[in-house]
This record gives sequence, C-alpha cells and structure tokens, in this order.
Amino acid sequence: MPTNQQRREAAKRKLERQLVRRQEQARRRRIIGMGVAAGVVVIVAGAIVLFVTTKKDDGSTEAAPSTSPSATPVNIPTQRVALPKRSTPLPNPTTCDYPASQGQPAAKPVKAPPTTNISSTGTVNVTFRSTAGDIGLTLDRALAPCTVNSFVSLIQQGYYTDTSCHRLGTQGLQMLQCGDPSGTGSGGPGYTFKDETFPELTYGRGILAMANGGADTNGSQFFMVYGDAQLPPDYTVFGSISDAGLQVLDKIARAGDDGSYDPSPGGGKPNMEVKFTAVTVDN
Repeated sequence: MPTNQQRREAAKRKLERQLVRRQEQARRRRIIGMGVAAGVVVIVAGAIVLFVTTKKDDGSTEAAPSTSPSATPVNIPTQRVALPKRSTPLPNPTTCDYPASQGQPAAKPVKAPPTTNISSTGTVNVTFRSTAGDIGLTLDRALAPCTVNSFVSLIQQGYYTDTSCHRLGTQGLQMLQCGDPSGTGSGGPGYTFKDETFPELTYGRGILAMANGGADTNGSQFFMVYGDAQLPPDYTVFGSISDAGLQVLDKIARAGDDGSYDPSPGGGKPNMEVKFTAVTVDN
C-alpha cells in the first residue's frame, strides 16, 4: 500500500502533466488565432486593392486609402465648374489693407505685401511643384485683387516652399487645404485681410479659394477643390486649377486621408504626402 508521501508525489506529477497539456493547448490556440488574423489581413488587403483600381461606368473613380481598410470609397466628379464672375467690376487700381494678426505671430517670417496701386485686372499663372506632382494655378485679379496680391507676395518670399498640405477632404467637401507652414491648420503669415466675396459665389471642381476662421480672417491658407463643395459664399475665390493639376489632386484624393479632422471639420492629413518643393510665378 502506497504511503502518504508516495500519494503526494503521484498527485504532484499528475498536476505537472496537466499543466504541461494546458500550456500546449494554449500555445496551439495562439498559433491558430494568428493564422486566422493573417487570413483576415490578406482578405482586407485584397479589398483595398479592389477599391483602388475600380472605375465606374460614368467615368468617375472610386478609391479608398491604401492604409485604411475602413475608409469610404471616393467618388470624384470629372466635370469642372465655371469660374464665377463679378457682375460689377472692382475699381482699378485699388487699395488693400493687411493689418497684423492679433496674438498670432507668423508661422514663417515674411513681410506684408504692398497696399496701394493694386491691379484688379488680368491673371497670374503660378506653379506649385510638389512631391505628388505639379499643380498649376491661374490667379484672377478681377475676382480678388487683394488676395492675389498677397498670394503672389508670399510666393515671391518663399513662404510656401517646403511646406506641406495638412488637410484633405474626400466626403461632402472634396478639397485639399494647404498654406500653413506649421502644419497644424492654425498657422498664418502674421497678417490678415478682408474677404473679397460676393453673393453669386459657388464652388466646385477646379476652384481655388481662401480658407478662413471667420469673416475677414484671411491669411495664407487656401484650398483647391477637385470635386463637390456645397459651401455658402463666405470663402474668397481667387483663381482656378489647371487640368493637369486636377489630375494630381485626384491622385491625392484616391490615396485618402487619416481621418484626423473627423468629425469636425472633417477629413484629415493626406495619406499621400503633398510637400511643395518649389513655387514659381510664371508670368
């Protein structure tokens, strides 16, 4: 008959065997779990590729961010809208005012633009060369002479060079917002100027407009509309985007955004980096 010591040792060995079996079972479950997860990743990756390469029958494209499996496909209209026109021309030349921003230093040191004898006729062609491609813009002085005057001055001072676009919208408001050297969405040139808006303003594919934080708070930030933009006439329109530039914007939009500005104001940082390597005035 086994002694108490022998029974305790036998029970101990049995417990040890049970613990080993449980550890082995747990290890197998972990391996199976990782295999299932890997399968899910492969399936999701395939879905992303499908979204990126799908083209609709009406000519518009659908895409999702290549880095975000939960993103909504982007529908991009292909028809550009007409540039708005003022019913009554502005005085030519005109005078502008660029007061210093209250409590907001310049995100990048620049001088305020000239304020007198500002032309309100003609156009200016500029090119934003970026890591995503070249974006050509035509600035219209007749629409917004003080805005064009400031924009050209900032370009000539190198303000936009080596800055990145910080916000992309793909749903509802389809635009790329740029012009803040700090990359935070709150930076500006250290001065502001008034809106140059009028009631007939509308927005859509091909429109270039100023971003603002309220009435008469224009600075350096602007947005380029590549698709839909149902906005009130509160944002100064000062030019248009070239066809080649729109193709670059479409490519950026198809890459999607990181959603960092959701739910308000919406969108996020572009998944495809858009950094301006050089900005030139072409005429």
